[in-house]
Amino acid sequence: MIVRIMIIAAVAIFLVAWVRAVMDVYGRTDLTRSMKAAWAIIMLVLPVVGILTYTLVRPAPQRR
Repeated sequence: MIVRIMIIAAVAIFLVAWVRAVMDVYGRTDLTRSMKAAWAIIMLVLPVVGILTYTLVRPAPQRR
């Protein structure tokens, strides 16, 4: 029972991270359409590696 709850929690956390990363990619104005599509495809084909890579290489958000 505990294992099932942990798996569901891990999947939920992953889905939230994936949706957040995809929304971040499409919300950026410094990327071209082709770069946005490339990041989305990378995150779709290799989800864990794609999300981690994007999170590590993206620039910091601009402070106002």
